[in-house]
Amino acid sequence: MRETPETAPGHEDAALERERDFGRLLQMITGHGVAQIVRTAATLSIMDHIAAGARTADEVAERASTHPATTYRLMRACASIGLLAYEGDGRFAPTPMGELLREGVPGSLRDTTLHLAGYSTWVSWAHLPEAVREGRTQVYKALGMDQFTYFAQHPEEGDAFASSGSSMSEIVAAEAASMLDLSGVSSSVDVGGANGRLVLGLMQASPALHGIVLDRPEVTVAAARAAEELGLSDRFSAVQGDFFEEVPAADLYLLKWILHDWDDEACVRLLRNCRAAARPGARALVFELVLGEVGTPDFGAVADMNMLSVTDGGRERHLHEYDALFTAGGWRRVSARPTRSPLWIMELEAA
Repeated sequence: MRETPETAPGHEDAALERERDFGRLLQMITGHGVAQIVRTAATLSIMDHIAAGARTADEVAERASTHPATTYRLMRACASIGLLAYEGDGRFAPTPMGELLREGVPGSLRDTTLHLAGYSTWVSWAHLPEAVREGRTQVYKALGMDQFTYFAQHPEEGDAFASSGSSMSEIVAAEAASMLDLSGVSSSVDVGGANGRLVLGLMQASPALHGIVLDRPEVTVAAARAAEELGLSDRFSAVQGDFFEEVPAADLYLLKWILHDWDDEACVRLLRNCRAAARPGARALVFELVLGEVGTPDFGAVADMNMLSVTDGGRERHLHEYDALFTAGGWRRVSARPTRSPLWIMELEAA
């Protein structure tokens, strides 16, 4: 029998792989929809209502003040992506993954969802083709202003942004406390520290440590409130200011997800400000994503597109690129290691 392309060896495998590629690509294309399903579930506190005893769409709708039929459709979609489990008879139960959308649970990603899938972020992503074409962010076209100014004018989104890193702050604070000898550290500045969860975590591990959060006026209130809730107000200060102008003197500087917001020139200016204020023997801890090898699955490479979309000059970097910034800013990296979160901890000493 004459061989045809359809009967040639390997044709069936190639067709199966093409079918898989089709499914994977379709899943990518509709990824924005999944993100908005998750955001809507978080916005309407669906998981919290279910945890409180509501099991049907009617019960959830009554608590959430939503339409019962569309609430059911949302809950059905949540079940399809693993946030809820369907028990039959119109009843749903939370899954372990869905629990992470609840407010206040350990490791909660609720605020992260409200930030990363929120209006200011996804409308900025819509202009990504133009950003790549022109070589610069289109956030001003999308929002009419930079995202930080937008947050100041839209406190609900600003609060979600400020709180979005809390769960990761708890993880990295525990790991930082375990890797550092804090016995000689009397003060630490959380630069751009938002609600202060990182420095507050270190303060809990070191009873002699005095913590300071330096940030914009609209977010330092949350940091002071968090310190009060933890009973740490007597060792805590919230300082309103611009870290590009000046930072307080300290023994330890914390920069978590700060450098990736800015271009190289701004990063060096910030690092130099920290170096100028640093007390003798001071150190710094930098918490950032570190890009992996090109062509390998890499959360950082995708996150870098978010930085292009929503920041003016921000980017994710490789380790050698961070080292160049540290050197220019008057610091020397002495260690770098990944954490249980997507972030790495890079320890610096004054050069």
